[in-house]
Amino acid sequence: MALKDRLHKGRARLAGVNWYLCSGIGFLLLVLAAFGMAAWKLGLVLNDAEALPIEAVAIKGERQYTTDAEIRGALQDLMQRSFFSADVAEVQQALEALPWVYRASVRREWPAKLKVYLQEQVAVAHWNQDEWLNEHGEVFLAPPQPGLENLPWLAGPEPMAQEVLTSFRQMDELLRINSFKLNRLSLSPRHAWEATLGNGIMLELGREDKMARIQRFINVYPELVKQEKSVARVDLRYDTGLAVGWEDAQEESR
Repeated sequence: MALKDRLHKGRARLAGVNWYLCSGIGFLLLVLAAFGMAAWKLGLVLNDAEALPIEAVAIKGERQYTTDAEIRGALQDLMQRSFFSADVAEVQQALEALPWVYRASVRREWPAKLKVYLQEQVAVAHWNQDEWLNEHGEVFLAPPQPGLENLPWLAGPEPMAQEVLTSFRQMDELLRINSFKLNRLSLSPRHAWEATLGNGIMLELGREDKMARIQRFINVYPELVKQEKSVARVDLRYDTGLAVGWEDAQEESR
C-alpha cells in the first residue's frame, strides 16, 4: 500500500473519532484523580494525632475504687491516636478491663474530647476467698478495698455463683426476721449446703429442703439456749430432729 493511501486512511480514522467523548472521559479521570488525592490527604490529616489530638477525656459516673491514675494508665496508648482514628470500642474495652469497672460507655464530642461514663462493680459478697460477687451474682476479681470486710463470705462451684447468692438472700431474710444473721454460706461440689451464723453457730443443711431445715433450727433454738453449754454446730440433715455439737465438748446430743 502506498504511503499516500495510508495517510488518507489515517485521516479518515481521526475524522471518525468522537473528540467530545474523549475529552469528557479525560476530564472525568482528572476529577476522579483529584478526589482521590484529596481523600488521601484528608485521611492523613484525620489520622494525624498531632493535627487532631484527643485533648481531653471527661469521666462521669460514681467512682469509689477506680482512680484517675488507673484510667490514665488504661488509656495511655490509645490517647496517642487522633480524635478520629481512636476506636471507641477499644477505649471501652480498656476501661472495662480495670478490676472495679463493671461497664463503660464512650463517645466522641467535637472537636477533641472523649466522654466516658463509668459504672463500677457493686460487691455484695466475698466469693471463694479471693474473688467477689456483684449484685447480679456475677463473679469478678479485684483487689480488696476498705469498708468491704464485713460483707458475707460465699463459696461454691463457679457456675453456681448466682444460685448461691439467691439462696443466701432467701436464708438471710428468714434468719433476720428471727433475729439471726447469716455470715457465711457455702455449697460443696456435691451440692450440700453449710451456713455459719453471726453468733458463730454452723448449720449443716445437706442437699435438700434447706429453708425448712433452717426453720427447724429457728424453732428449736430457744430450747438449745436453755442449756448451760454453748452451741457450736447443728446438723440438720435428718428428716426429723437434729444433732447438736457443743463447744468444748466431744459429745453430741440428739
